[in-house]
Amino acid sequence: MLPPEPSLIGDLAAWLPRQRWFGGKDGPIEDLTIGTATQLRTGDPGLHHLVLDVHQNGATDHYQLLLGTRRHLPDRLRHAEIGGAAGDAHGTRLYDAAHDPDLTRTLLDCLVAGASVGPLRFHRVDGAAIRTDLTSLPITTEQSNTSLLFGDAHICKLFRRLGHGVNLDLEVNLALTRAGCAHVPAVLGWIELDPGPVPGAPVTLALLSDYLHTGADGWSLAIASVRDWFAHTPPRDAGWAGEWAELDASLAGGDFAAESERLGAATAEVHRSLADAFGVTVLPEAEVRAMAARMNAELTVTCRAVPGLAPHAKALTGAFLDLAAWARPLPVQRVHGDYHLGQVLRTESGWTLLDFEGEPARTQHERRALAHPLRDVAGMLRSFEYAARYLIAKPGTMPPGPTGRSQTRAHVWAARNRAAFCRGYAAAGGPDPAAHSVLLRALEFEKAVYEVRYEARNRPAWLPVPLKSLAHLTA
Repeated sequence: MLPPEPSLIGDLAAWLPRQRWFGGKDGPIEDLTIGTATQLRTGDPGLHHLVLDVHQNGATDHYQLLLGTRRHLPDRLRHAEIGGAAGDAHGTRLYDAAHDPDLTRTLLDCLVAGASVGPLRFHRVDGAAIRTDLTSLPITTEQSNTSLLFGDAHICKLFRRLGHGVNLDLEVNLALTRAGCAHVPAVLGWIELDPGPVPGAPVTLALLSDYLHTGADGWSLAIASVRDWFAHTPPRDAGWAGEWAELDASLAGGDFAAESERLGAATAEVHRSLADAFGVTVLPEAEVRAMAARMNAELTVTCRAVPGLAPHAKALTGAFLDLAAWARPLPVQRVHGDYHLGQVLRTESGWTLLDFEGEPARTQHERRALAHPLRDVAGMLRSFEYAARYLIAKPGTMPPGPTGRSQTRAHVWAARNRAAFCRGYAAAGGPDPAAHSVLLRALEFEKAVYEVRYEARNRPAWLPVPLKSLAHLTA
């Protein structure tokens, strides 16, 4: 049984702002109400699914919480406790049940059964094998969502902050799974919230997929390659002494270019599958010019907010004006939308793409907008720039040496892997980046402006990374 609502709301209002996935840390909670409360398991421990309506700054956001109740809270769950250690008037202790494997297994049971509990609907993909005997473990590195690993077989992503209707990650991954795309984890099932009497699509709450336990994320692999390149000292008798030692990243043992080329090919194949699943339309010439104008408007706003971008404004504006002058009807389709090295896994069978939710700082409408496939290419090119300079920007990670040497090596590594990715992408049938240089340059600079704004707001210590890369790209 849940405690009285006023007491519960007070505990939740104090607990929510301390959670990494809570998006309203920039202001106080003005009001909090419980939109839905659904009991999924009775007894001790008990499990309740809550949708919390949080009112801030004249807007309302919706968050989901798996709320656990226990008479006695074991030490392993103390970090997830909500409210005081004495519990409610009946001595019931409350906690975030995403951390309790005794309760999260209930989600698997409901998915296998295709259950409907109150407004919650559990769906299993036809033919999907879901094991219910697995113990869950939350991944602690995620910020906007919470993912639960069930053994080495399944991963369940709980969407903490809920959007309207079907989540893009489910919509896209489910379509690609049904199309047999080999470069995404197979969707096994999902959980949704019935909108009730209000017209609209069900709201996606969670997504269950295959867990690729042999995978290594692209960011970690790339950083290892950059670290190896920075540490590489060619032998003096090899003829690569002096300045030439900084100009050939293939000499380092951890060269990443072959993997970058394979990743480019996998990206092109996913783009082809997305076009087949969702179709392709054509953006009129006037809309392409309007897109260039929006890019320039975002640049103006960002320069006012982040003065460090101003020295690059002329070159960036020039790229956007070139796009407006080049404008012609442009094929657009569904794309990844937030494509970078952290969104891909290298497994035994090749590269796999993850997280089709779009950029976190964009609106739902912007995330759903169709785009030219080179928007994803531009995102990955930016990610190579990030990987090349991340170690330089992070204190204590670089060996002693001249700053100029590190910047030169970063530029060389990024250029080598950018070229390899584009080569693989074009060879696998994607639009050739070399033949669309005006469009690609504008898309990459648009992404860089977004990065500068995002870092300034959320990770100021990272701001030098996009700014340093622009110094090379706009020279």
